[in-house]
Amino acid sequence: MDDFYKDGDDPTLPRRNGQVDWESPRSWDAETAVETIARLARHGKAEVPVYAIGADRRVATRPFDVAESPLFVAEGIFAAEIVEECRRRGLLAGAYALRRPRGATFLRRLARDLSEQRKAPRVLLSRGVALLRAEPAVLRRQTGLGAEAARAREVLHRVAALLAAHPHQHP
Repeated sequence: MDDFYKDGDDPTLPRRNGQVDWESPRSWDAETAVETIARLARHGKAEVPVYAIGADRRVATRPFDVAESPLFVAEGIFAAEIVEECRRRGLLAGAYALRRPRGATFLRRLARDLSEQRKAPRVLLSRGVALLRAEPAVLRRQTGLGAEAARAREVLHRVAALLAAHPHQHP
């Protein structure tokens, strides 16, 4: 779901202290994300954006095919923003907000962002610390939007149970 951010020059982007607030759900294109999920659910394939974080914009699209799978997982920091709409459309089998040790999440995010050279290291470090502090509030928001807080192992068990309930063509 990280590929559904708005382009950096979009006038609707939220701002904080004169900078684009990329941590705000309003920096994300929820409507296009839901429409793409609906196409995947109906047709098993869709064109999805390719977002270059360093350039702050979508740079391409790519085909995404889940036709051989009875389920697919949509994940991302803003995924909970579309839980209600996906549920209303009958597209949702489950919605989970991962509950992890905050330090581990900080280190994983920082390592990923540094290895992908998403932004300057100083920016990534300060962003990571801010996200570390905000994580409890983010989890509260996600559960308030309809996601269930769960540890990764619990989510894997629940997805396995959903797959078992749909025995046709597992990848």
